[in-house]
Amino acid sequence: MGSSLRCTVIIPTYNRRRLLELTLDALAKQDLPRDRFEVLVVDDGSDDSTEAAVRGFGDRLDLRYFHQPDEGYRVARARNVGIRHARGEVCVFVDSGVLLHSASLSAHVAAHEAAAEPLALNGYVYCFNLDNEDAGLIREVVDVDDVDSTTAHLARTESWPDVREPFYTRHSDDFGHLPAPWLMYWTCHASARTEQVRSVGMYDEAFRQWGGEDLDLAYRLHRDGARFGVLREAASIHYPHEKDHGENSRSALENYRYIVDKYRTPIIRLLVEEPPIRFSAFNDVVAERGLPRCGEHLARSGSSGG
Repeated sequence: MGSSLRCTVIIPTYNRRRLLELTLDALAKQDLPRDRFEVLVVDDGSDDSTEAAVRGFGDRLDLRYFHQPDEGYRVARARNVGIRHARGEVCVFVDSGVLLHSASLSAHVAAHEAAAEPLALNGYVYCFNLDNEDAGLIREVVDVDDVDSTTAHLARTESWPDVREPFYTRHSDDFGHLPAPWLMYWTCHASARTEQVRSVGMYDEAFRQWGGEDLDLAYRLHRDGARFGVLREAASIHYPHEKDHGENSRSALENYRYIVDKYRTPIIRLLVEEPPIRFSAFNDVVAERGLPRCGEHLARSGSSGG
């Protein structure tokens, strides 16, 4: 990799000023030199003084702010704004309220530089609750001013590990050999090479409600040869925020139907099977049923599969 700017951190946001400030503060404490990374905040129409908060970090980060009008849920478009403007060789996708350990960006950069093949990497995310069930306890434990010490405590006590930990334990941290590794690529904290993200078409802006736009991108990265895995050195903490798990599940299912209609492979169709298949068991079902990998199926049918 030739550029001195190693990575671009892309943060979409909407009316989460305080959470965004926590994320930016953690980014300002990275051990990767400031001139080696940039941070792009893309605001999806906030009215809570988000821009002023971002400007407050201008002396601590190589930071750019972009605003798009509030026309509903447009996180895919927001991330694409960041990708189009990225100058770094690696895109690191981070959500507002995700606090990165100081070694996280260095770990992403080092992993991509060391790999001959393109990678799609998950950061390790502590404290992710599906429905905020432990929000109060998590807030008591997390020291937002000392993310590194909190991360060490969470690792030592095995408290609130990444919800994907059972999957990682079973299939290894390098799980690119699986037929559907893309299911675990969640862009609350993940990375991929900028050039490859652009070449596969970036995020699909037809996603206009919560859920699935990251899996859709991940599927295309997978089909394009990206190797998937988790990078434990890139640890982070998902700080609690308001969410509606029931509504998120409903909208995600609608988006999965869109993905199924878009690609139409036997593996993809499992996304909408009833009863729902847990993502952690998804690859086991593929193996049990002897389903062809997506590339094999499409080659047999003579289709590009989107």
